[in-house]
Amino acid sequence: MNQLAATIHQVQLHTSRDGYEFHIDDERWILSKDISIPLFTMRGMLPDELSFSFRQVLAFYAKKYAPSHPRNLFERCKHYLEATSSLEPFSPESLLSYRSQLSSKNEWYLGSLRGLIRQWFDLGYPGVSEKSLLLLDKWTIKGNEKGFAVQSMCPDTGPFTDIEMGGILERLTAGFSGGRFTLEETCYAMTLAMTGRRPSQITALKLKDLLLVGEKHVINFPQAKQRGKGWRAVFKKYGIVEDLWLLLQEQSAMVQRAFEKYLDYRVPAQLVGELPLFPRFDELDRNRDLYEQLNCDRLHAPNTEVSAAMIKVGNKLGVLSERTGMPIWINPTRFRYTLGSNLGREGHGVLVIAEALDHSDTQNVGVYVRNSPEIVERLNKAVALQLAPIAQAFQGVLIKSERDALRGSDRNSRISNGDANLGSCGSYGFCSASAPFACYTCSFFQPWLDGPHESFLDHLIEERDVVMRQTGDSKIADVNNRLILAVSDVVTRCRKIKCEEVA
Repeated sequence: MNQLAATIHQVQLHTSRDGYEFHIDDERWILSKDISIPLFTMRGMLPDELSFSFRQVLAFYAKKYAPSHPRNLFERCKHYLEATSSLEPFSPESLLSYRSQLSSKNEWYLGSLRGLIRQWFDLGYPGVSEKSLLLLDKWTIKGNEKGFAVQSMCPDTGPFTDIEMGGILERLTAGFSGGRFTLEETCYAMTLAMTGRRPSQITALKLKDLLLVGEKHVINFPQAKQRGKGWRAVFKKYGIVEDLWLLLQEQSAMVQRAFEKYLDYRVPAQLVGELPLFPRFDELDRNRDLYEQLNCDRLHAPNTEVSAAMIKVGNKLGVLSERTGMPIWINPTRFRYTLGSNLGREGHGVLVIAEALDHSDTQNVGVYVRNSPEIVERLNKAVALQLAPIAQAFQGVLIKSERDALRGSDRNSRISNGDANLGSCGSYGFCSASAPFACYTCSFFQPWLDGPHESFLDHLIEERDVVMRQTGDSKIADVNNRLILAVSDVVTRCRKIKCEEVA
């Protein structure tokens, strides 16, 4: 290669915002550990000169913006070219034809394309006429529909109800204790549930991001979607409960042990904090400098791993929704929607919600305050008895009497409401939970057929209504809704067995 050719080659070599090198002529641009652009799939759609211009414009976005942005622009442009293949690319005629093919729901495709064409024209590359730009500027284009899943309270894609979330957390905690979930799966799920953060923020964490600030437990989350900012360039601290902190500390210790086992040497103290909290070892090279490898995102788990883990967790949990009677579909976005919806229901404004969800502005959080009805109507006794078999909040085993209990001969196993015994505890281990409130949703609980379960149910509903009248806060009043459903399930089962015995 002569000097001129080498210079040209170097000029066409670019670096993405996340530090990945790509050449303008590459068939696929790898922009981050998660995102690449398959430019080869557009082969033949544009003449050579236009193709060169398009790549230069796309490279401009790839160098300055989050990798998802240039990929989305590529996909929108490809969709446009496929839909107008018989017309001159980027001509007024082709743009008119494309708009006529779009529905009101996907008209926003044209908005993304307009932004690309404007930037193309401003950069001065050939291929876009002023007539096309003038035509686009005259149009009022609807934006992407935002917040439908939240506003409609969609049971499949929207926020979880309090009852659903309670079921998820209870089963997850019990499943982790019982070895059904891996430490990593549990960390992903609990971090999503308790912080509402995006997968990209969770996978970007390093061990040093777990902080103790005074007596507070904090995660120093890298911010996502910050225009013009690189990977792990901006951070925001988020306070967490001690239980999540301890779980993540266990994950941190496991990661350090795994690195040292794989590398076959002790990780230097100054590099321990740089280790990814959720690593991928298939990219780790024992023969390369460790600091150099830790100084980018290559050793961090891909974002898709978080979604894949949530699918596994959801399948193992098998928690049923009281709204549909079907297993709850779990994905990272639903936890985020839930956090925003709960804040909206509590009366917080857009600034508070934007801060909690780590938005840089308030334009996308209005959905949480515009329409924040109760996701589930207030549970009365009749509704609770009807929903109980669907929700399956009760996890124990109903028995006829204390004689049939696993620890029937042990008087200490009795569970009382203060006035009478309700059942037996089948666990031999220590339990610090508050009986009988924690018992009905525990798999070790063995309620007795003749126990005063219905009077306990009446007490719970009456207490809930008193709290509501005194505080006016439905969030506080409804804290025991899942317990009410569990007790209702026991009441329903007892009634059924007694009716069968009479018959």
